[in-house]
Amino acid sequence: MMMQRQLLKKLSFRAPNGVSQFNQRREMHSRNKEAMELIAKGWSALKEVNRVIDYCELNDSRLIPLLRAAKENFELALEADNSNTHARYWLSKLHLKYHVPGACRAIGAALLVEAANMGDPDAQYELGCKLRVENEYVQSDQQAFHYLEKAVDQLHPGALYLLGAVYLTGDCVKKDFPPHYGVSIGHQTRLRCT
Repeated sequence: MMMQRQLLKKLSFRAPNGVSQFNQRREMHSRNKEAMELIAKGWSALKEVNRVIDYCELNDSRLIPLLRAAKENFELALEADNSNTHARYWLSKLHLKYHVPGACRAIGAALLVEAANMGDPDAQYELGCKLRVENEYVQSDQQAFHYLEKAVDQLHPGALYLLGAVYLTGDCVKKDFPPHYGVSIGHQTRLRCT
């Protein structure tokens, strides 16, 4: 036991001249905490909007202050911690779904892609769903599956359900079953469940 303490003393770093070393983790924590507080405020305003939006017009003057407050809080959260994927995701939802003053669908789409690429499972699921919507001009099934699989890797419940349903129905999936599974020209694919 005494030997371990001496070894730890030798291995521990001491700053020269008694100056304490700057702890970067502490600063990261405080930025992240501040960002999460701002996200909570923005989410609270958005929750209030969702509560009353069914009972009023989309451009109702009572909703505008709440939407502005939510947008401002999400933007401040991004300023406080630029790597926060939750702030990107919720800000993208504001731009894409709600009638926020100054909303831009292109900015919303860019924020959603950034949040998905940074690893946010909600953004990956949302982007996978948006890309999977049938559009005759865009072939985006492979990208949709890419984002859905990334969300499944993080155990997102919606992505797990959707990808399971897609694989179960065989929709947009290459069918390469052996002949003894009953797959032939003109017949429906049958899955064997044991």
